[in-house]
Amino acid sequence: MEKELQNLYNTIISRKNAPAQGSYTGYLFIQGLDKILKKCGEECAETIIAAKNGDRAETILEITDLLFHLNVLMAQMDITPADIAEELAKRAKKTGNLKQIRVTDKNS
Repeated sequence: MEKELQNLYNTIISRKNAPAQGSYTGYLFIQGLDKILKKCGEECAETIIAAKNGDRAETILEITDLLFHLNVLMAQMDITPADIAEELAKRAKKTGNLKQIRVTDKNS
């Protein structure tokens, strides 16, 4: 999957640098950050709904759409897959970081 995500990111960067006529990716970059964020939100909501409905095939499609739009967001903000991999590596080293759940006394 790493290779496919890198290829996707490279394609998105090429569309950012040289928008092709009729390219949806180019359209997103022309519209700017607000449009890209809107699409990320929409795809996130659609992923949640598909998963909540228990539809595995639809959930795969929506996760794919979400990953695409997140990669567009990364490219827009000059965030590389290496930046994300670095953060994931840092997090993989963390252990025992489960937040403690506070119990409040509702009777007082």
